[in-house]
Amino acid sequence: MTHAPAISKPLATALKGGELPRLTDAHAPLTHAVEAINERGETELVHIPAERALTLYVDKRELVTLMTLGAHPELLVLGYLRNQRLVADARDIESITVDWDVGAAAVKTRRGIERIEERTASRVVTTGCGQGSVFGALMDDVASIVLPPARITQGELYGLVNAIRLKESTYKSAGSVHGCALFRGSELLVFVEDVGRHNAIDTIAGWMWMQPHTVQGGDKVFYTTGRLTSEMVIKSAQMGVPIVVSRSGMTQMGHAVAAQLGLCAIGRATNRRFVCYTGAERLELQPELVGEFGQGRV
Repeated sequence: MTHAPAISKPLATALKGGELPRLTDAHAPLTHAVEAINERGETELVHIPAERALTLYVDKRELVTLMTLGAHPELLVLGYLRNQRLVADARDIESITVDWDVGAAAVKTRRGIERIEERTASRVVTTGCGQGSVFGALMDDVASIVLPPARITQGELYGLVNAIRLKESTYKSAGSVHGCALFRGSELLVFVEDVGRHNAIDTIAGWMWMQPHTVQGGDKVFYTTGRLTSEMVIKSAQMGVPIVVSRSGMTQMGHAVAAQLGLCAIGRATNRRFVCYTGAERLELQPELVGEFGQGRV
């Protein structure tokens, strides 16, 4: 069984100030061994990713049930509340307690969430893996987002793609999960996997929120193994990250939102190949780096 990797070294420092929320540190196995029949008719033991339900309660009010791998559930919950724009600041939350025995996450706020019933009444089911959803008001706030100036060089892009390639992961051992990462240039800051890419980006949002003085989005690049949908673009922008990279492609609405925001969206990024869909002014091209990989595209 694979357990969650430690990503929270900076988290302990952030908590010393006493203003940020108290988080439990719940753990659960990330993979499960099952018997399967291979192409030769032989029985073999294979590992598959865990998938478990986590019901989120805010001030004892049931809000939503998330299907998750369970790697970093407290950060997932924090990032979910952030990316749904239900909480404006991490300091508005007193504590997040996760109990896997009952599959629940209890959030205690300091002053409640204003108009929570009204703000969560309209729900949009997205194309996110594991059936993502966003509350309707999230779509209405796109026009208010202003992204900071930032650029990425082609060399840095190649560096981050290579860092992902070398990363040990649940995907390599069990498959069937998405990975998301946050980079500064080509430096990998945090890597998260989950059964849905929307969960992975929410977890990274929670991680960023727990260290507001050391991690800001303006000089960061967000990477995902999944496609760039409108949900992923909006969430990246809400985190203040102006450059997103995917090894997959991009949807029409994702493209429209990225163009509206001036966000640099790079897709189909594998080896030395990529496509910059929007925000090309943020990308410093270095075509001399392509070399022998420049013949054709997959």
